[in-house]
Amino acid sequence: MKLARAAVVFTLAASAPPAVWSQVNVGEQKPEASVPFTMTTVATFKLPWRLAFLPDGRMLITEKVGPVWLVSQKGDKIPVANAPKVYYQGQSGMHGIFLSPHYASDHNVYLTYAEPGEYGGGLALARAKLTVTATSAALENLQVLWRQLPTGKGGQEGAQIAFSPDGKYLFLSVGDRQRMTPAQDPDQPEGKILRLTLDGKPAPGNPNFGKTGASTIPLIDPPTDTEAAKTAKVVSTYTFPGPNTIPAETWASGFRTPYGLAFSPSGELWEVEHGPAGGDELNLIEKTKNYGWPLVSYGKNYNGVPIPSPDTRPDLAKPALYWVPVIAPGNLMFYRGTKIFPQWNGNGFVSGMSTKSLSRFIFDGHGGVKAAERWDMGHRIRDVEEGPDGSLWLLEDADPGALIHVTPK
Repeated sequence: MKLARAAVVFTLAASAPPAVWSQVNVGEQKPEASVPFTMTTVATFKLPWRLAFLPDGRMLITEKVGPVWLVSQKGDKIPVANAPKVYYQGQSGMHGIFLSPHYASDHNVYLTYAEPGEYGGGLALARAKLTVTATSAALENLQVLWRQLPTGKGGQEGAQIAFSPDGKYLFLSVGDRQRMTPAQDPDQPEGKILRLTLDGKPAPGNPNFGKTGASTIPLIDPPTDTEAAKTAKVVSTYTFPGPNTIPAETWASGFRTPYGLAFSPSGELWEVEHGPAGGDELNLIEKTKNYGWPLVSYGKNYNGVPIPSPDTRPDLAKPALYWVPVIAPGNLMFYRGTKIFPQWNGNGFVSGMSTKSLSRFIFDGHGGVKAAERWDMGHRIRDVEEGPDGSLWLLEDADPGALIHVTPK
């Protein structure tokens, strides 16, 4: 797309009311005939998951199998010592790494991963001080701030972090782990967006902050579809310890696989997730809202059992955009550069794994979003991030998976 045309599209889109942009299926969008950039493979990794840039331009890159690496933009790798042990099975393992919003003064990084437990594993949020030199890197004083309890089997951890624009809070996405029904259970963290302090505590202002009581939840093996979930056999129960146990972390509920979570330049929180067989979603996240899973979906269960459409439940929040067929989104990122790709400043990017794509979206800052291009990348894109100079960096979901540098043609 030429720059002049892009500017016209943006102007027209920004003037459109958000309602015009809502509930649009972008799953059948065709890729552009060519890409307006060059892709260069810099290094490869074993199932890479997330990358985060340090102030000096080097990257921290996680591999789902466990290691964390310090990587130069030329592809030189240094192992990061003291990475926590992970429960690596299926979709579970090492997930994200994120710089503290106050990294310049505290040198802290946050990690999300499946922590081994007595039975399977559970999502953990940890914080550590990163010490780096020209030739070494280590995580010091690692502390787990929040744990998903009880542990268990099943994937779809979510595990994405977004820090609030004021730098005071963090939002953590927790997947339903293929258990389905907990996404609608207020006493369970699965299928939720949590809002925490930087120390991992429930944040003031959360819907259940300050409420007390005791919570007992059923323990079941992960069902495979909605119908099975209705008749799943309870094998035991688990009571959360302590007197103040009503979950006070929850900000919003009803999510399936929330792999992308990010604040837009206007301060809106957006989330992208996998649907079942169809029905990937892009959602504007708002306090207390219920986003419907597994009660509704624009997709259907893998065994063909229908799921009611979100159009049948006006009490539940609908996605701003959805994909049928799916793209299997890997992450969501907002571009803030003004030099390398200035025409994209303020736009959002969603990586697609099953479609091997990268998609650009235009946001109006008032809850509206519109699809721009979809590019065929030839790789299952797990992560997309903006580099310090405004170029793009991608991680390929593969073994080996490429670290790809995207620059203008």
